[in-house]
Amino acid sequence: MNVKVMIVQPIHESGVKMLLNAGFQVIQASSPEPSVVAREIVDCDGVIVRTAPFTAEIIRNAPKLKVIARHGVGVDNIDVEEASKHGIYVVNTPNANALSVAEATIAFILALAKRLKQMDLATRKGDFNIRDQFSTTDVDGKTLGIIGLGRIGSLVAKKCQAAFSMKVLAFDPYIDARKATELGVELVPLERLLRESDFVTIHVPFTPETRFMIREDQLKLMKPTAYIINMARGPIWDELAVLKAVEEGWIAGAATDVFIEEPPKNDHPFFKCEKILLTPHNAALTKECVIRMAEGAAQGVIEVLTGRKPSFPVNLDLLKKYGKI
Repeated sequence: MNVKVMIVQPIHESGVKMLLNAGFQVIQASSPEPSVVAREIVDCDGVIVRTAPFTAEIIRNAPKLKVIARHGVGVDNIDVEEASKHGIYVVNTPNANALSVAEATIAFILALAKRLKQMDLATRKGDFNIRDQFSTTDVDGKTLGIIGLGRIGSLVAKKCQAAFSMKVLAFDPYIDARKATELGVELVPLERLLRESDFVTIHVPFTPETRFMIREDQLKLMKPTAYIINMARGPIWDELAVLKAVEEGWIAGAATDVFIEEPPKNDHPFFKCEKILLTPHNAALTKECVIRMAEGAAQGVIEVLTGRKPSFPVNLDLLKKYGKI
């Protein structure tokens, strides 16, 4: 069996071993640049994609391609429509990263409430008197607003309820009210969530519907003591509006693991604001999670290329629409 699988960006060796043990030839793209991938993928049957763009041009240059596996959950970097037109399965690893991202979300909540960045910088500079500002807050008993009550949002809700007795509001038009009730979460309109929450966390997929769903108008609804955290995708919010909200005191601070442009340029406006905490889109890249994602993506490739039904397809409706299944 001469089956070739490309890995666009490096993954954990455990996923590579699964592919090799399945009898597949594995190649690493020499660069994640779309033009390079398009040139090197010509004779590949499967591919594992992380965050690099996987474009229509690449897909059209891969006549043998049967499966695109996303090393993670969001598939906004993949041209799913084009893949579906060519009868290519797009699969992901929805259960791999929820725990890690939820933990990172809670770390942000605590870091913002306790002003850890400011306290660390002041202490290093010898400003021990910052302790007398009495500027940190407790998390216990506060109201958490979750935008997107999927796997990650649900875990954040459970953990914050258990650890901090937080009241949880959620906005998610696609979640069944019964599930929210089981979680002890109150489903509310977005406007009410923003008005009442002390911490707002974002966990929605990036779609035309969610693009810039948080702008100036939404931020102005929040309490001046509240914080907002983006753990989803950069274009979910208007970055300049968030910066303005923090600098002008509409809200107390913000945090994000994601940016509209990744990596952000050296002059990104967030870099000048100490009240906005930043991480390099690494919430899911814990030692444990990269193994789960690598093995989950490899499993999806193996399932499709051995003629089995994939466990986590994301484009079944489109494949049916184009008469491919």
